[in-house]
Amino acid sequence: MLDTFEPTTEAELARFVAENAEGPRRSLFPVGGRTALAGVPGPGAEGVRLAISPLDTVVDYPARDMTITVGAGVRLDALAELLAAERQRLPVDVPQSQRATLGGVVATNTSGSSRFGHGTIRDHVIGVAAVDGRGRLFQAGGRVVKNVAGYDLCKLLVGSVGTLAVVTTVTLKLSPVPESQRLVWARFADFAAVDAALERLVTSATRPVLTDVLGSVAAKTVARAGGLDLPHDGPVLLVGFEGTAVETEWQLDRLRDELSAATACESLDDDVSKRLRGALADFRTRSDGPLVFKASTRPSTTIALVERAVGLGCAVQSHAGNGIVYGHLPDSVSDPQRAAAVLDELRPLVGREGSLVVDDCDPGWHAVVRPWGEPKPEWSLMGRLRETFDPHGLLNPGRCPDWLAAARGERPV
Repeated sequence: MLDTFEPTTEAELARFVAENAEGPRRSLFPVGGRTALAGVPGPGAEGVRLAISPLDTVVDYPARDMTITVGAGVRLDALAELLAAERQRLPVDVPQSQRATLGGVVATNTSGSSRFGHGTIRDHVIGVAAVDGRGRLFQAGGRVVKNVAGYDLCKLLVGSVGTLAVVTTVTLKLSPVPESQRLVWARFADFAAVDAALERLVTSATRPVLTDVLGSVAAKTVARAGGLDLPHDGPVLLVGFEGTAVETEWQLDRLRDELSAATACESLDDDVSKRLRGALADFRTRSDGPLVFKASTRPSTTIALVERAVGLGCAVQSHAGNGIVYGHLPDSVSDPQRAAAVLDELRPLVGREGSLVVDDCDPGWHAVVRPWGEPKPEWSLMGRLRETFDPHGLLNPGRCPDWLAAARGERPV
């Protein structure tokens, strides 16, 4: 069992990290709600978990400015409840939001289906405070939306999975809560028809905030998780709209005409739509299967990747408008060699500019499945950045490729 340190202030955390860097240099593993730790290689016996959940204070909430500054340990559901009192929200879909912390969401750049209309958490962070691997507390950005001072370290830290610094405080820009949130569930005969429907949406008069494509297995899983009986015997396209009731109703009417090729098309009311969006957010973690992967590719090649993954037996969800694909390997893939063979079939489809990484698997499988794929040229740049923030490689070792090795010209693992 690892030791756990629970700081109550930023200064206390900074002092602990600095003493560790100057002394024993034990590995440090920042944790929040522990929703994104599945499949991470074991940290070994020599290490300390840094529990940021006590850092959950609301520092500043000028609601009229539609910004908030809050401790990174705040739970997403608690944040949503606070913002709802002012009819505001952070429009980012987060799995297991009752457990997930804001710092964890920032560190992993977690987002969901609504990224098509609202972007990822990176698009809503305007300021951070963090402690680097030497124990130095620093700030970046500010508390106003139009802050452009200095380097944009906020975007650098978002998605760095705690390998550069431990985020302690976050300033967010917020959005108003829409009057209406509606979904359309459209089943198609095949993926070619889905692809054609997505092409029509590019020139549509409607303005969707969500365009998800589900394989039949994923569609069945999502519908059941939402407590709904919806047609799922074929690929499903989900399109979401937000705005006033009049706006969403007009867009739904227009979309029904544009999706005339669908074999079934159902418009869902607000309450059902919200429930289904929660099921969509949780899909990537809703599995007892052997491995979950995430692929990033061009939107134009997304459906080809989805179709091939479905053909290999995977349960697949895609944020099609953004080129993001999540896949759960079937239970029949019972060993890492077979899992690696499936991933090797899919990796060429993401293209040179894309990526396919393993989100969740048995830690003992990592050496075989190559969770980050082949080394990329940019890894050496990431390594040089890490040397600046964490020269001893103490923060979250094993959570990403060995960028320090890449910076030294060695082959990372």
